[in-house]
Amino acid sequence: MQSEIEAKWLRIDKSAFRKVLKNAKAQLVTSERLMRRKVYDYPDGRLDREQHGWIRVRDEGDKVTLSYKRLEDRTITGTKEISVTVDSFDFACNFLESIGLQCFTIQETLRESWLLNGASIELDTWPWIPPFVEIEAKDERTLKVVAQKLNLDYGHALHGSVDIAYQDVYAVTEEEVNSWGKILFTDAPV
Repeated sequence: MQSEIEAKWLRIDKSAFRKVLKNAKAQLVTSERLMRRKVYDYPDGRLDREQHGWIRVRDEGDKVTLSYKRLEDRTITGTKEISVTVDSFDFACNFLESIGLQCFTIQETLRESWLLNGASIELDTWPWIPPFVEIEAKDERTLKVVAQKLNLDYGHALHGSVDIAYQDVYAVTEEEVNSWGKILFTDAPV
């Protein structure tokens, strides 16, 4: 499994941040699009409990990925991932369910993708919380350089999964966020 070298900055004004991206000569890769995901585990939740891991199927608009992710700690290299591209969101979900895995949550997001100095920059909007930015790079040095070019204070960078953005807004634990069955734009906030 590979480490994801990434960091998040919460509560971003998307319009203002797009101007920062353009001024820094970042390249728009994909306009904002709706993405959907389903997260799977064994019925007893042992991936989460024993490995702090999960399996995700994600429709990214232009491709569908099947990933195993594990959160070892909340550092820049603490999230591990292995991912493959698959032909069909529904087929991948049916496959996982046919081997006994259970869908624990269905999620939607809006995502806009940019590229700067080889680093991926994602403007993410999840239901019920302010937008945030995530930068993923090949190494920590590149991530820090790109963050500086985008006027992001590295001292405020957060690492880990999206639950940290929900914890920033709501008085909830990581376990509570992970137990929500649906995080959809059509649903009311928790």
